[in-house]
Amino acid sequence: MELIVYTERYHVSRAVHNFMDFYYSMNMKYLASDLLGKGLSPEQITHAVEVALKVANSSGMEAHKHFMPVYSGLKQGVIKDCKLSHLAYSLVLINADANLKAVGKFQVDVLKRFLS
Repeated sequence: MELIVYTERYHVSRAVHNFMDFYYSMNMKYLASDLLGKGLSPEQITHAVEVALKVANSSGMEAHKHFMPVYSGLKQGVIKDCKLSHLAYSLVLINADANLKAVGKFQVDVLKRFLS
């Protein structure tokens, strides 16, 4: 007779993790670099992504389902970027520099929808 040892946590293979990352990335339709077109600088985008990640972590949101670091090719060359879900994109935009017209307009639009 063999003894079976019960453990609460089983290790999932790397292949399953890779599949799940791929699955989550299918819902990430945005890139942080898309915000360059809204007038944000690379530094402002980096800061907004950092703040959005802090919000995601502090709220208990599973950040890996909404944020994925990637590299993107732009005219300037290859840059560090981040794939974002719709929720993550909104978090980044709402936490960006409020002095920018696109950010202020987005914040007001979100509040109007929330309050109506």
